[in-house]
Amino acid sequence: MKKTSIIIYCITLMAVCFSMSTKAQDNIIDEIVWVVGDEAILKSEIENARLQLLAEGERLNGDPYCMIPEQMAVQKLFLHQAALDSIFANESQVLQHVERRINFMISQIGSKEKLEEYFTKPISQIREELRKTVRDQQVVQQMQQKIVGDIKLTPSDVRRFYSKLPQDSLPHIPTTVEVEIVTIEPKISLQEIDRVKEKLREITDRVHKGETEFSTQARMYSEDPGSAIRGGELGFVGKGMLDPEFAAVAFSLNDPKRISKIVQSEYGYHIIQLIEKRGDRINVRHILMKPKVSNSEINDAIARLDSIANEIKAEKFTFGEAATYISYDKDTRNNRGLMVNRKEDSNNYGTSRFELSELPQEVGKIVSTMKVGDISKPFRMIHPKQQKEVVAIVRLKSRTEGHKANISDDYQILKTLVENQKREEILNKWITKKQKETYIRINENWKNCDFQRDGWVK
Repeated sequence: MKKTSIIIYCITLMAVCFSMSTKAQDNIIDEIVWVVGDEAILKSEIENARLQLLAEGERLNGDPYCMIPEQMAVQKLFLHQAALDSIFANESQVLQHVERRINFMISQIGSKEKLEEYFTKPISQIREELRKTVRDQQVVQQMQQKIVGDIKLTPSDVRRFYSKLPQDSLPHIPTTVEVEIVTIEPKISLQEIDRVKEKLREITDRVHKGETEFSTQARMYSEDPGSAIRGGELGFVGKGMLDPEFAAVAFSLNDPKRISKIVQSEYGYHIIQLIEKRGDRINVRHILMKPKVSNSEINDAIARLDSIANEIKAEKFTFGEAATYISYDKDTRNNRGLMVNRKEDSNNYGTSRFELSELPQEVGKIVSTMKVGDISKPFRMIHPKQQKEVVAIVRLKSRTEGHKANISDDYQILKTLVENQKREEILNKWITKKQKETYIRINENWKNCDFQRDGWVK
């Protein structure tokens, strides 16, 4: 199901969202080329999907004028059944996803105005078209989950799958490690904090006096790279998506002409300007400034961690105890220092296992030369979440060298492979059945294809 879902998602997102692209459509005489149930597939949608795939550098295996409409048709089958089963999208989640996607496109193209110019449409229309794409994708995912249901596997199912796999078909499992970490945030002088606050007050005064625009100052001074390029604009977000201290002040704003007081969050110091409120979501601009750490403060933190490492080696306390009571990083502190993989595209997501490339760059470099049980010397690194400079020590808890998958070490990975295989089998069987029950018409000029699935041409 995972592969099917990803392909459908990419095709439909490109086809519908990028039907906004005018240059692709100027030379297209539009026509209906497929009909699936009550849904039509347009030539312009297919062409836009093809051009976007090429623009993204994707390799097109086979004829795109066969592959793309076929994948669209598969999605139409799911949508048709979802309508019959009264399955609907969660509009709140749809809106949040749309805003993230809009913000991503703005960051890629440079500004909201450039995005509107590129698509020759106002942002409101771009947002509405993208909303349909995201809504459809969410409905398809729910429909697929309903079809598949809960797959229950026993250990014998996994062992049977493993025993039938030829040795040359066994997946290669890369080297993985488990790492414990203790971090310390170097102390920042009051003078440096005052310098940052004074700069933010100066910007506030200049904006209130009409000497400059908040967005201009954000582009020049904000240390949030994701929003600075957009003049500090975050896009519509809910309170739960923001740092609590930041959210409390942002949602209290009512006058777009006024700027907030200085707000301290785990990322640094901010000033905020309201753009618009919409229900339980808000769109604001902000400027983030981070106090700079001096070399002497870094050296003090290194010396402290070096002392802590020596005391751990002397068995005065354990690495886990040091992480629990000393470490700056709350995510690992609550886990006795053990790092957890949060890379969503990783096979190790949610576990304590990492491929070396999945670790923060500085950690991966240190760990690559360590033996199990070793504790590193203190080193400087950028905290992956707050993007602040911290000092850290790490302990290599375990290392599993790269190998061919085996049932004793890689049961969970093999179990996931079996689950994915069963999902694909269930969905493919359902699609075949649905093809027979659904009205499908293909334009005569579009039938001469080597489709991946039988049953389209009746």
